[in-house]
Amino acid sequence: MKDLTKGKPIKVICFFALPILIGSLFNLAYSLADMKILGLFMGKEGLEAAGSVSGLYDLTNSFMMGLTNGFGVITAMYYGSGNMEKTRKNFALSVSLACITSLIVSAFCLLFLDSILSILNVPSDVMDNASAYIGIMIAGLIFSALYNCLAASLRAVGDAYTPLIFLIVSTLLNTGLDVLFVGGFKLGTPGAALATVTSQIICSAACFVYTFIRYKELRFRIRELIPARRSGLRMLLSSGISMALMSSMVAFGTLSLQSAINRLGGNIVVAHAATRKLSGIYMLPFGVFGTSMATYSGQNYGAGRKDRIREGIKVTVGISWVLSIVCILISYTLCPAIIKAIASTDEHEIIWNAVRYQKVDTLFYFIPAVISIFRNSLQGMGEHRLPVISSFAELLGKLLIALYLTPVLQYMGIILSEPIVWIIMVIPLIIGMRKKLKET
Repeated sequence: MKDLTKGKPIKVICFFALPILIGSLFNLAYSLADMKILGLFMGKEGLEAAGSVSGLYDLTNSFMMGLTNGFGVITAMYYGSGNMEKTRKNFALSVSLACITSLIVSAFCLLFLDSILSILNVPSDVMDNASAYIGIMIAGLIFSALYNCLAASLRAVGDAYTPLIFLIVSTLLNTGLDVLFVGGFKLGTPGAALATVTSQIICSAACFVYTFIRYKELRFRIRELIPARRSGLRMLLSSGISMALMSSMVAFGTLSLQSAINRLGGNIVVAHAATRKLSGIYMLPFGVFGTSMATYSGQNYGAGRKDRIREGIKVTVGISWVLSIVCILISYTLCPAIIKAIASTDEHEIIWNAVRYQKVDTLFYFIPAVISIFRNSLQGMGEHRLPVISSFAELLGKLLIALYLTPVLQYMGIILSEPIVWIIMVIPLIIGMRKKLKET
């Protein structure tokens, strides 16, 4: 366990963020391994099947990650204030609520899966593979949710290394199972989903057992899985649901764009899937600093140290802006080779559209860097409304673009969608951050 209320902010944040960054890289390797192996063994058909429904899994997984990260913020506040009993009880409730919520989300999605895929305009020639792939992924959502809950809770008490270790093992296992199921057993696209879910089951179970053995402070009793007081449950749900809405509205906006993208043809679907993987790599530091600042702000807010929060924000934004410049340089030099490697294709139209996306969007990366850090820092300080409002602005912007701009500008409409909504989103966050830091 690590106390983030002491020590030089830049050093504390960077050391805390490092394992989260490495973990995020391995987490991204999950989806990259699926894409690479599907491309090698199944070609464009396998990539199109997985790519056409990837937005749906991103939506469900983002909702659960936001929920569990919100739970972790409250755990961090209790830990920062030194209340170990409330820290343990909050952890217990986090686990039970994460499992229950994930089962409800999975049941809903599976029940209406055919209708959802129809709304997404999944091409008929890959419908069977796409349906099987996403069905398996959503059925295993509970195991991903449990791991994310454990990871968020451990980070809340300052341990960012334990989740990393289990995630590395899980990623390596997933890659091996991908090759076995897709290449060896010839299970196709569903095989990639089975590999992912199997590795998540092993990862979440092992992490849960280790947490109970290693941290007696988090060793809850069975009866603590049920809330004894409504006030504690209300506080937990307020934080969890606000972050879940924030994350899921971002993903839902992306999903609405996916519906428009699926109408533009198979090459565009593959190009967008590949370029979004690269964007995920580029934006990893922004998300990592955001996640770190949620915990850092939560602990320091609980300890009454707004001065440390202010300094932490300045440091993380500054580093993120330097990294944004690096992303721009890569996009204008090495991007074609990177896209070719990700998509396992030489097709000119796919590579050209993917590179075009990066050359435009990376120029605006300074804005999402601020968005990620401000949104999560505000959540850590107990401000739940503004991050949700900002995310709703993103959702609304992407819906309007999917409906009105994409039919006119085709893929360029998709490319322009991100910078447009980023500019809209950042305004209320800047206003809210200035107001929150001035409060006594």
